[in-house]
Amino acid sequence: MSKKKVGIIALIIIIISAVVMVFTYGIKNKQVVVSEDDKMKIVVTSFPQYDFARAVAGDKANIQMLIKPGVETHSYEPTPDDIQKIQNADLFIYTGGENDEWVEGILDSIDTSSLKTLKLEDCVDLIEEDETVGLEGVETHSHSHNHDHDDEHDHDNEEGHDHDHDEDEHDGHNHSSTDIEYDEHVWTSPLNAIKIVKKINAELDKIDSKNADTFDNNAEKYISEIKDIDSQIRDIVKHAKRKTLVFGDRFPFKYFVEEYGLDYKAAFPGCSDEMEPSAETVSYLVNFIRKENIPVVLYVELSNQKVADTLANETGTKTMCLNSAHNLSQQDFDKGVTYVSIMKENIKTLKAALQ
Repeated sequence: MSKKKVGIIALIIIIISAVVMVFTYGIKNKQVVVSEDDKMKIVVTSFPQYDFARAVAGDKANIQMLIKPGVETHSYEPTPDDIQKIQNADLFIYTGGENDEWVEGILDSIDTSSLKTLKLEDCVDLIEEDETVGLEGVETHSHSHNHDHDDEHDHDNEEGHDHDHDEDEHDGHNHSSTDIEYDEHVWTSPLNAIKIVKKINAELDKIDSKNADTFDNNAEKYISEIKDIDSQIRDIVKHAKRKTLVFGDRFPFKYFVEEYGLDYKAAFPGCSDEMEPSAETVSYLVNFIRKENIPVVLYVELSNQKVADTLANETGTKTMCLNSAHNLSQQDFDKGVTYVSIMKENIKTLKAALQ
């Protein structure tokens, strides 16, 4: 056989091999795509649900977060594409509450026959949101373990502006169920986070029973990490020099302070839309920080830190972030920041703020 014929045959073999490889690769790729499509589809509104679902599902589900990193969660409005994602999901997880009122309207308007939904507010015992500010214009909260009240604070109690929001106390407030607004930041308590993870675990087990063991193991591991966080926080609070946190910002930590028996003072109640505190509020907080030698003025994630910086400059204290994990920056999201890693950073902040 001539060299020319050998060369042609070799070329044909190479071409055939290449075609086979391309075809095989294409089939494999198609199988991967089909496999991805076959995975459970989970759609969540914001980061806490995303992280808990991610921790439990691992690589067994496709998880989409509607509110993108860095976006202000309280001003979010769903797009037609978002609604389509919810419609096509196997499981839709949302928080509930005032900022998720749009969800109920969407769920009423789409076919939910093959859609399971989970509302975080249904996973825990709810606490009423603090909407009333104190006499001095500052949001305050005090537990019975505080014995050193100044005259202003005592007067505040007389006026009924300083609230301890135990569930039993609300029985005498004559609120109808429609009047009550509950704090939606349920995940800020690690024990609530554990309840939520367990509930997500149970839902995933029902939807994809063949991977139930994987879900159960993943949930157990993540819960163990959260329990460790809880233990560290309790130890810090137990040995803390003080029990009051000062926020020069909004206050999304009601469940957190209730869980650990902490007091707080904040420039704005809950997730208020207010941008500027009153002069009375600033004056009161400055005086309180000086009198109590508060070492740290706190702000929350994605904040402009303006009020906290003002208070710190006036009093010579430092500012630190206590992260509610409501949302995170795109950079942190890309780095793989999790609820647990956020809480580990919060432990450092808490230790400094309570020293």
